[in-house]
Amino acid sequence: MREKVIAIVPAAGEGKRFGANKAFYPLLDIPLIIWALRVMNENDLIEEIIPVLKESDLEKGAEIFEEFNLSKIKKIAPGGKERQDSIYNGLRLIRDKRALVMIHDGVRPLIDADLIRETIKGLGRYDGVITGIPVKDTIKEVGQSGKDNIVLRTPNRQGLWAIQTPQVFRLETLLKAYEDAMARGFYSTDDSALVERIGGRVKVIMGRYDNIKVTTPEDIGMVMGLLKKQETGR
Repeated sequence: MREKVIAIVPAAGEGKRFGANKAFYPLLDIPLIIWALRVMNENDLIEEIIPVLKESDLEKGAEIFEEFNLSKIKKIAPGGKERQDSIYNGLRLIRDKRALVMIHDGVRPLIDADLIRETIKGLGRYDGVITGIPVKDTIKEVGQSGKDNIVLRTPNRQGLWAIQTPQVFRLETLLKAYEDAMARGFYSTDDSALVERIGGRVKVIMGRYDNIKVTTPEDIGMVMGLLKKQETGR
């Protein structure tokens, strides 16, 4: 019997750089978060989906999820102060301790079934499997003190990857990593970083260059163009 896969979909951010509530921003007349949720709801490998929303969005979210017939959503987790708190709230709603957990940003609407399958199937003997893309641009590390933006160093971009979601872990491993981090007051914006902290082996697989995270209003035009192309090709 294969292990149950439960998806946690964080979408409780404040959207300060975006200037609006990203989760429900209309993309081709469909709320942004729904694009990713529909793909997961139709995927046979995923048994349950737990979105994470701001407290003030819980009722609205429940209504929208029902409107779009997202039957795999049984529970909605309330967001926390930081992303890490939000994911932890979602993890604590999972009852099956043998489950696999897939985490995917609710504001990455261009996830596809193949990428979900590749990430889940890739876990094997590793503690985590994450998606990413090799860095194309030269990267500079810049000093944070003062306003001069003085370059500290230029790392070799070979071996540098920009990390995306989905990311897949065993619940037992991820909970252990979260509980250790929370106990020590350590925070990260990346779930795999917490697993790495406790000595976990994390494998990176090739993501998608079009698996864009909507962060600023400038991202919308690009994502809408890609979604139109995707819908036309169906």
